[in-house]
Amino acid sequence: MWRPERVYFGPAGMPTTVKKGGVIEGIAEVKRLGLDAMEIEFVRKIFLNEKSALDVKSAATQLGVVLTVHAPYYVNLNSDDVGKVKASIERVVESARIGYKAGAWSVCFHAGYYGNLDNKKTHEVMKERVKVIVKTLKDEGIEIWVRPETTGKPSQYGSLEEILDLSLELEMVLPVVDFAHLHARGKGAFKQYQDITRVLELIEEKLGREGLENMHIHVSGIEYGEKGEIRHLNLQEADLDYKLLVKALKEFNVKGVIISESPNLEGDAILLRDLFYGSSRKRKSRKRESLNE
Repeated sequence: MWRPERVYFGPAGMPTTVKKGGVIEGIAEVKRLGLDAMEIEFVRKIFLNEKSALDVKSAATQLGVVLTVHAPYYVNLNSDDVGKVKASIERVVESARIGYKAGAWSVCFHAGYYGNLDNKKTHEVMKERVKVIVKTLKDEGIEIWVRPETTGKPSQYGSLEEILDLSLELEMVLPVVDFAHLHARGKGAFKQYQDITRVLELIEEKLGREGLENMHIHVSGIEYGEKGEIRHLNLQEADLDYKLLVKALKEFNVKGVIISESPNLEGDAILLRDLFYGSSRKRKSRKRESLNE
């Protein structure tokens, strides 16, 4: 599977500046903005078919934009309803199938809720059901990272430790580390620089350098309460110190894709990119392009 050589930045879905068109127009706008990644949001439904997915892959490859996909929200692998579990597995598998055809490197999903089970039993159930997803994809020759996401509410399966353990136990599985969700899950967990570096230390401790050099990250501001996540905010409107986060990511020399989930999708992606690489990166990139024309 593709291995990132550096950090790529982009929005969760099409930039807000795209007024008409679909994914291909979104990819072109990402490139115009000086970004180099985009997450295809299947959160309501899987809206690409095989043909359109291949067209998306061609556009992304030509423009050098790295793609990820987000599976539909309607997933609960720990449901008491057998039919819902089957449908949840199929939604993740189909997202991965279409994502793979579109050239996506990673498929993200929310695994579900604890329900009436304790954390340990829930983890075992999740492991067995994610194993079915992985086996189905492997049997079909689909090579894409299957990535359960860290979640923003204590009622949801998806603590950092749980997702890291799942990644250790199953092939083709790595985490989506959503720093906003972790912040909200801990009711403002990231108060100091060391709180952020502890996340990266734990990833390296559990998964080695591969865990830090193959990261799929979500970032946004976030509002939270006693029950965790309430809603996403723009970075500059929230108490998650994104500057300390970028500092930690640079210090640990991470590689991968950072997806902005703020309401101002591309604005915060650009903000993070400029903090990470310096604001001159976009200008230099455009200068190189003009020299090559």
